Amino acid sequence: MNDKPNVIVCICDQLRAFEVGCYGNEAVRTPNIDRLAAAGVRFEHAVSTNPVCMPARSSLISGQYARACMGDLGNAVEIDEQGEAICAAWPVDARVHIPDATIAEQLKAAGYDTALIGKWHIHPAPELLGFDYTLYPRANHRHSGQEFVENGVRASRDAPNLRRAQPEGRSQVIDGFSVEYEIEQVLHYLAADRDSPFFLYYSISPPHMPLADAPEKYLTMYSADEVPLRPNVFLDGRMAHSEEWFKIYLWDFLYYSKKLPHTLELPEGFDLRELTALYYGLTTWVDDMVGRLMAGVRDNGLSENTIVVFVSDHGDNLGSHHKFNKGELIEESIRIPMIFHAPRLWPASVNHSQVAQIVDIMPTVLEACGCAVPAHVQGRSLAPILSGECRQLEENWGFIETGGAEIGIRTPTHLYGLKVAADNSRLEDKPGHFYDLRDDPYELNTLTGADHQQETAAALRSLLRAWHEKTPWMKKASERGN
Repeated sequence: MNDKPNVIVCICDQLRAFEVGCYGNEAVRTPNIDRLAAAGVRFEHAVSTNPVCMPARSSLISGQYARACMGDLGNAVEIDEQGEAICAAWPVDARVHIPDATIAEQLKAAGYDTALIGKWHIHPAPELLGFDYTLYPRANHRHSGQEFVENGVRASRDAPNLRRAQPEGRSQVIDGFSVEYEIEQVLHYLAADRDSPFFLYYSISPPHMPLADAPEKYLTMYSADEVPLRPNVFLDGRMAHSEEWFKIYLWDFLYYSKKLPHTLELPEGFDLRELTALYYGLTTWVDDMVGRLMAGVRDNGLSENTIVVFVSDHGDNLGSHHKFNKGELIEESIRIPMIFHAPRLWPASVNHSQVAQIVDIMPTVLEACGCAVPAHVQGRSLAPILSGECRQLEENWGFIETGGAEIGIRTPTHLYGLKVAADNSRLEDKPGHFYDLRDDPYELNTLTGADHQQETAAALRSLLRAWHEKTPWMKKASERGN
């Protein structure tokens, strides 16, 4: 019998910590995530390294910050039929990002079977990054009418320098909702006979938009008057509203790119409360999938020897500060749930002391599996905290990059940010963000320019500048000699 632990990293998309029961939300129904947290180690202060899909996911898989593994701070784009830049759908059959060994490659080298099931949204194809089995949807942002690609890529003849991954094995449009299809494939994977330990990267697309593309029971699960709104969605007494963003939340690219007729009009009276109720419904959809995942682990006798990590790639602004989507250096964009579950290894606890990041998952898992952590990994192993050896590491902060020319540092008590020059060479002197989150959790009262807490500001500025100077940008393929 294999004595190495199996590993499941379960990542969902655009779920902020504030909308999970175990993080204090009493209105949302997330019993399965809450049970996972109750038996695992939950980090209260967990943040994304970059509150955008591709950079965050690339950081998780590589253990590096986006500048180091992508050389960019946003999603890769392609030109649609209307000539507009949109998120790239297919991955590419070239290692244009993530030049160093991934978590999948490291575990594969240690004898693990490796698999991806669900949303990918990382630029190089997963087969290039250490995955033995892959099953992922073609479109990043839809839950029905989805085409899936299973195993293998082949070069596209018309783009030899940046080849689009195309289905070499099975490709099919599935009936029903992709989320339900993916969990069925996960359960098949867990039930398979194998002699080796496995690493499963299971990626759930909700609660990312399109919020209207979901089973009816989740669309009607919450009424608008029962969902709480964060106080910072109101400015001068006005509740955040954007007809354009509401249509994107409901239909995503079917609205902004395809302009399909049914996406052009909002339901009568649709407002932020209605939008938030849909977000809650899709959050419970995610929770149901976590429940089915853990039932599959239990039913296949894997509970005693499987590490489960549950995390989101980033949050969602949902109208806070009258901002929508993500990508901002604010709590709603960066705060995420993060739970490590392995009762045989780690006693259940809630950590309120350490700031944990997506980039920390790879070194933590590798150490737990008895694997060496490569020198290129920039995250820190959280294993000493998980085991109860300590409550916090010597480095107790998280660094956040954004595509909006601003980087930040999050400590257990403060959020501080500096603007970055256009060429990324230097940081501005004055902070764009400076908040004491103990007294101001909704970031309503900036300390920028204030006379007090100047020593704290100076210390955070020094840490952020030092990180910026020592954290390299990825060399382009031509510079690497590829």
